[in-house]
Amino acid sequence: MSFFPKIAFQYEVEEYLTKVFRNNELITALGTQQAENKYQSLLSHLSHPPAFTTVRVNTHLASVKHVKKLLFEEIQKQFKGLRIPVLEHPKLQDILLIPVIGPRRDLKKHASEVIVGAQCGYAVLRGAHVYVPGIVSASRFVKAGDLVSVYSDIEGKCKRGAKEFDGVKVFLGNGISELSRSEIFSSSGPLKGLGIRMIEPVYLSPSFDKVLPSHLFLQNLPSVVVSHILNPQPGEKILDMCAAPGGKTTHLATLMHDQGEVIAMDKIANKIKKIKQNAELLQLNCIKAFCYDGTKALSVEKREDKQEGPPFLPESFDRILLDAPCSGMGQRPNMAYSFTLKEVTSYQPLQRKLFTVAVKLLKPGGVLVYSTCTITLSENEEQVAWALKTFPCLQLHPQEPHIGGEGMKGAGLSLDQLKLLQRFDPSAVTLQGMDINSLQNSREDDLISLANKDCIGFFIAKFIKLNSK
Repeated sequence: MSFFPKIAFQYEVEEYLTKVFRNNELITALGTQQAENKYQSLLSHLSHPPAFTTVRVNTHLASVKHVKKLLFEEIQKQFKGLRIPVLEHPKLQDILLIPVIGPRRDLKKHASEVIVGAQCGYAVLRGAHVYVPGIVSASRFVKAGDLVSVYSDIEGKCKRGAKEFDGVKVFLGNGISELSRSEIFSSSGPLKGLGIRMIEPVYLSPSFDKVLPSHLFLQNLPSVVVSHILNPQPGEKILDMCAAPGGKTTHLATLMHDQGEVIAMDKIANKIKKIKQNAELLQLNCIKAFCYDGTKALSVEKREDKQEGPPFLPESFDRILLDAPCSGMGQRPNMAYSFTLKEVTSYQPLQRKLFTVAVKLLKPGGVLVYSTCTITLSENEEQVAWALKTFPCLQLHPQEPHIGGEGMKGAGLSLDQLKLLQRFDPSAVTLQGMDINSLQNSREDDLISLANKDCIGFFIAKFIKLNSK
């Protein structure tokens, strides 16, 4: 039940992806028609938000039961008594799942329109209000307090400050303007603050603005799975190689009961600042964050003993998470993917450089988890095939919990190897809406099963580094 158009790609990227999802191994296994149906279903899913909002509880500060009660009360307040359940996950006991109601097809559109940028639009579809920096255009006579219909400029073609826009726009719902048009586009001072308070979004999700900030961390379900698979233990030394914005970093520290050392690296200074802020907010002390390029994190010379940060000597870490920079095609919702083919294919060599450093930094017997939030073969299964061939010391290892599907055919991996991989593929379920009636008539087990599948596109591989003796 597609409400939005399928995700649009640049022509070369679309050709590239079509070949990926029609590769010979896949066609032989599924047949041409089933492979094509699966691919088209994936394109539809990617333009819609996941069926659940996932929040990770900071179990360092509070119990899941306590936070669940507080969150249920907050959602009741936001949704004016609408009884939306808050579900606990049986295999991920530090997350809570909130079903997303929608798409709501009966909303009346208003004459006054506000156009927002694509990224702002995607945030609205996942429960956010509209903040002033996201607004691109507003109708001529919009005043504070007016009812307005909000649209997303998915192709980025609306000129800032325009009074009307006839290009491709997608309806996101209705809200109340907090400011007049002249205030929104005022030239004095930086643009900030709430612009539109959404009261009838197409997809009804709770807003988490200032809601239990030290107790909750908004995170996609597969991103939570990754940290559980790495399974850090108290007292260990862990490396999160590409750590921003810090969701997995703080999760690793929580799973270790804040005992040991989590080194977080990212090469962008502002992102490191954000990791430090998150660690402070969640009251986690074992995290040390450094602005550093992961491809250069291996030290070739002996370091001074007092040096805490990178570069590091070989075999310095018990476990390493490489949540690699990637083409990000699994993120949802996304209606128009802007990367060129050159950009998409630039990630594989970078990932291999990072992976090579990670293998050298890992202790014998240590665990390396590699993950991406994309759907290509070249950044996922092909990287596993390359790693196993390049590093005889590495062995693929079973993942626990294993919630997603197995790896995708097309990279020459055996069926046994594919079963050890974890690929979250939203096309594994039929795209369906959810209303209050269907929600109330659903069994909790079925809802959990839907949450496991109808999430972002994601990939995980777990390796053990064998002892060299």
